[in-house]
Amino acid sequence: MAFGLVAQQFVRLGILSTSDHASVVSINLFVALLCGCIVIGHLLEESRWINESITALVIGVCTGVVILLTTKGKSSHIFVFSEDLFFIYLLPPIIFNAGFQVKKKQFFRNFMTIMLFGAIGTLISFFTISLGAIALFRKMDIGTLDIGDFLAIGAIFSATDSVCTLQVLNQDETPLLYSLVFGEGVVNDATSVVLFNAIQNFDLVHIDAIIILKFVGNFGYLFISSTLLGAFGGLLSAYIIKKLYIGRHSTDREVALMILMAYLSYMLAELLNLSGILTVFFCGIVMSHYTWHNVTESSRVTTKHAFATLSFIAEIFLFLYVGMDALDIEKWRFVSDSPGKSLRVSSILLGLVLVGRAAFVFPLSFLSNLTKKSRYERIIFKQQVTIWWAGLMRGAVSIALAYNQFTRSGHTQLRGNAFMITSTITVVLFSTVVFGLMTKPLIRDQKKKEENSQVDHPASECSLANQLIRFTTTGAKRPQLAVS
Repeated sequence: MAFGLVAQQFVRLGILSTSDHASVVSINLFVALLCGCIVIGHLLEESRWINESITALVIGVCTGVVILLTTKGKSSHIFVFSEDLFFIYLLPPIIFNAGFQVKKKQFFRNFMTIMLFGAIGTLISFFTISLGAIALFRKMDIGTLDIGDFLAIGAIFSATDSVCTLQVLNQDETPLLYSLVFGEGVVNDATSVVLFNAIQNFDLVHIDAIIILKFVGNFGYLFISSTLLGAFGGLLSAYIIKKLYIGRHSTDREVALMILMAYLSYMLAELLNLSGILTVFFCGIVMSHYTWHNVTESSRVTTKHAFATLSFIAEIFLFLYVGMDALDIEKWRFVSDSPGKSLRVSSILLGLVLVGRAAFVFPLSFLSNLTKKSRYERIIFKQQVTIWWAGLMRGAVSIALAYNQFTRSGHTQLRGNAFMITSTITVVLFSTVVFGLMTKPLIRDQKKKEENSQVDHPASECSLANQLIRFTTTGAKRPQLAVS
């Protein structure tokens, strides 16, 4: 069913031939590659550096090279990225499962910090990147770009890759960093999409205080409405399953209803021009707290693994798809005559991403620490560096928004637009591979230093508390052993 929808998307966009044979060949190729990604990812499970997102990207790029060589560049359009495929079929299961599996206590404990980073921080990053692009790109001969394009660049490169964050962070090992980086990533993606849509809807030539106030009000409305819609979808599913007790007759119906209600909430948000990302994320949180406890025991086990499996396949498919799309030869043909300029544009964008993220992570962390009563709840400088670094990865959201702004049906005939598309792909590949590779060692090194610090300073307040807990626990067990 899912691959049938994928094939229909390919055929509709003209990426594949309309013949059944071509569709079957394409589906076989993707299924085989997915299996290869899973097997290789398993073999590299203990790797200190590699994760499955990077593995899928590399396999996608290698597959693209093979196809280009065997067809002599004639089949390059098979790699065209589909926004509909991404936003409608791949993103919902990933974000929903993240909300369904997230540790709610840790998430809501840091909710204000997450909102500070995700909303205010994205706005700071947006303005930093947009102003930097205006100042630097206007001095370069890269084609015709107007004010709307420069603001769109700010929105595109303010969107972090929350999908890749799931691959490089572990909420059991680093619960604070996971809740902050991933929670901020979800709100960040939603804010970036809202910013992008606002840029296309508002009159950018005559910007004044009224337009800015309208934008702020529109963002508040979208955030609150999207959150309430997601919560309503989760509560409604819990009410229906509890009242009708569907599990007494069929576990399959319970699982199917949960999946469909979650997807319905996402599509309703898109239909109402709300943020589907926020809606399905909070729907997952509410379902995990209410609906999941109203289903049968077998349904609990099934839903937990079913949602995780769907999310896992969508993540691998997504990175594989992005890796293959990077070699679409049409986009690169427009910039092939000036590779040095293309490299400079990509380097400038990457530098703006680094500066834009640093511009809000460290100042907003300082403000967040002012509200923390205990020093153990504050975000220390090393954690701030990790948050800054882990959020540098750019992914499919950036590519989808770039295609929306700079192409028509995946194609472009303008030199400036081609520069932006190819530079976006370059930044996404570089940030995912390089920053993704370095994030795991950075976190492990920080974790080791924290453990060594606790060993070297056993008299600290934290160590005393841990010793007291261990003493109380062991002290409670010893009388039981004596009696037995």
